[in-house]
Amino acid sequence: MADLDTGAVLGACGAHVPGTPASTQKLLLAATMLSRLDPKQVAVATRADLDIEPGSSAVGLLVGGRYSVETLWLGLLLQSGNDAANMLARLGAGSTQAGVAEMNAQARRLGAGQTHAVTPSGLDGPGQFTTAYDLALIARACFADAAFRRYALTERTQIPAQPALKKGGFQIQNENQLIYRYPGALGGKTGFTELARHSYVGAAQRGGRRLVVTLLGAEARPVRGWQQGAQLLDWGFGLPRDASVGRLVEPGEGDAEAAEPRNAPAAAPARTVSPPWRGPAGTALRRVGEGDWRMIVPLAGLLALTVGGVAAVLAARRGRSRRRGRRRA
Repeated sequence: MADLDTGAVLGACGAHVPGTPASTQKLLLAATMLSRLDPKQVAVATRADLDIEPGSSAVGLLVGGRYSVETLWLGLLLQSGNDAANMLARLGAGSTQAGVAEMNAQARRLGAGQTHAVTPSGLDGPGQFTTAYDLALIARACFADAAFRRYALTERTQIPAQPALKKGGFQIQNENQLIYRYPGALGGKTGFTELARHSYVGAAQRGGRRLVVTLLGAEARPVRGWQQGAQLLDWGFGLPRDASVGRLVEPGEGDAEAAEPRNAPAAAPARTVSPPWRGPAGTALRRVGEGDWRMIVPLAGLLALTVGGVAAVLAARRGRSRRRGRRRA
């Protein structure tokens, strides 16, 4: 839970635990490509654009169909179209995979260092992950864009007919129930795969504050993801305005810190080199070698006592050995 304007983090649980994003990854696509593409541009859908997992969410684009970029964004955010995601990534970078590479570069710029995209749509792929904290960074970048805010709050739109393909148009609706049922809702993004389970990003404004909530790995019980988000938003709006347990980093902040010159450490003061410590025995031997009689005389006496003691012990043991030998005979 974070404040979209101040960047204050109001509360978090497992904020930096990696998870799979599902379709909330489409927000990273939006944060990357919205400023690159002219919404009035019209492009033709290719067969590769429609190469998505069977049964996954799609707008219903047609090979050879002509669609404006604005229509593709609406299809992406309202209907979670994986076909629209592929097409937008291609239009923004030249190919779908190049678009994914740009998404990862954008994640780094935003400070979302625990995010790695493999697909533009959020369909599961090996090595794809994000965190709830990173999603908040990405969502903050999205909601700073007026076009995104308009798309995210759109309730329904018309996918145009394709006369050349003899196909009629049809209507799609926004799947994010928050915009219909939560006063002050700003929109967001739903997500689900079997691996990721339910993910959710939702934002709302109340009393001059704009808050965003991000969820990863949720289950649709006891209430659905958007309802869990709504309850957390209620909790966030109930906190004092200065409540904070942390903050969201600003775009480029990590790069700036890494590039910041650091003062060279002060030179250590010169120290007098002391001779190596030899211990008491080593010191005594050195003094004897130097002819110090204060050490020679006590050591000579100690040596004499030691030799005498050893001789006495040997004599006593010899005597006991003789007595034991007589008893054995």
